[in-house]
Amino acid sequence: MRKDGNEFIIQLDNQFQLTGKKLIIATGLQDTLPNIKGLQEYWGKTVVHCPYCHGYELRNRSLGVIATGPMSLHQAGMIPDWGITTYFSQGQHLPDPEQQLFLEQRGVQLEHSPVIEVLGEGTDISAVKLKDGRLIDVKGLYIGPKTQVASPIPQQLGCEFTQGPMGEIFVTDDFKQTTVAGVFAAGDIVNPMQNATFASASGVLAGVGAHHQLVQELR
Repeated sequence: MRKDGNEFIIQLDNQFQLTGKKLIIATGLQDTLPNIKGLQEYWGKTVVHCPYCHGYELRNRSLGVIATGPMSLHQAGMIPDWGITTYFSQGQHLPDPEQQLFLEQRGVQLEHSPVIEVLGEGTDISAVKLKDGRLIDVKGLYIGPKTQVASPIPQQLGCEFTQGPMGEIFVTDDFKQTTVAGVFAAGDIVNPMQNATFASASGVLAGVGAHHQLVQELR
């Protein structure tokens, strides 16, 4: 991928080249989960990232939050509205006194022994195993994965990024144009909060922005 004057040149694997005046990058994000046995196989089923996306499906169950960073404490405070919640700090992301008081007021149980395995059958989890050997009954888990851009193309073009809560996201204007003129971005890679409706809305903005530029260039 390169820019030549006012055109973008895309080299395909089959050696063909495509050219265009505008480019919309919608390659998505790649989730990086903690190295916990059994976690990956339940990801997107009963191990999920967002209560606003998946809270209804996991409601009225024993739930857990496995900490991956400071935002996990915030997440643990939200989850009790969907079910009885345990916060697994992994022995690393510990609440300060004010945060601990808030979690206790919300009825959140705290476990500091790290989760080492997720247990279950089919698509349903049943418990987590802690490093100290105990099993904790959990029927749904929330986890905020670290994220990274899934394609090298933005770096090749020189697009700038900023740090979001879980990883880097594009720097864009209101119509999702990146810091490289003529390059737009859409999807979770432009939003600090990842959500399917936000991602699709950014695609509309990117499409409108690119089209408006093309029309103006005809004048």
